[in-house]
Amino acid sequence: MRWSCSQDLKTFTMAVNVKTALVTGANKGIGFSTVKQLLNKGYHVYLGSRDIKKGKIAIDQLNKSGFHEVSLLELDVTDARSVRKAVTVFSEKYNHLDVLINNAAIGGQQPQQTSVIPMDALKETFETNFFGVILVTQNFLPLMHKSRSPRIVNVSSELGSLSFLSFSRDGYYANNLMAYSASKVALNSFTVLLAGELQHKDFKINCVSPGYTATDLTNFGAGRTADEAAQVVVKYAILGEEGPSGQFFGINGQIPW
Repeated sequence: MRWSCSQDLKTFTMAVNVKTALVTGANKGIGFSTVKQLLNKGYHVYLGSRDIKKGKIAIDQLNKSGFHEVSLLELDVTDARSVRKAVTVFSEKYNHLDVLINNAAIGGQQPQQTSVIPMDALKETFETNFFGVILVTQNFLPLMHKSRSPRIVNVSSELGSLSFLSFSRDGYYANNLMAYSASKVALNSFTVLLAGELQHKDFKINCVSPGYTATDLTNFGAGRTADEAAQVVVKYAILGEEGPSGQFFGINGQIPW
């Protein structure tokens, strides 16, 4: 049955006015909790997942919990074709993206001893944690420019703070997490530079560290829950017009670079 012009206009108006968000690496952990919290705040959320089967399981869990304004978006942040396809799929329903949360990340192979880390291990970690963020952000930026209040949150870590690393003097990081730490330092620099470029636009672009959280990235060690960690991510994803941009925040406020 063909729709009338009035039906088409109503559908178009709804698509333009709805608040939209994309969370990468969102089929589990902090990303999954972030999706839930954005859904509770009235967003239509695209759950980005590299593994389509795991993504469908996550969507089913959300649907069973009463969340229906959520869509699965197959998205491998390290694959340019996958990212471009994701943009096309998103654009078929919405002409704007309000919130982009670059959450997908890997810890990388360990140990990551700074003096001897293999280049392959370093490149693998950077491919997801740094280049993947840039790839996704650049491809979705045209849709974000059409938003009234575009927000980008790059999920980082205290290990991306040179101040933290220099003062902690903890040999564990240098011996086991060099690739991860360096990738987050690079991510922080990208955030600052992008925020500077877009400072005269309506964008708010920040790094957020959810802190040590019990997820598979940390082998579910002691720490805050994924739901608790997601709260700080969402806080900076929904900033008002007077909110900060080009800064680094954690659960207790601003973190030094």
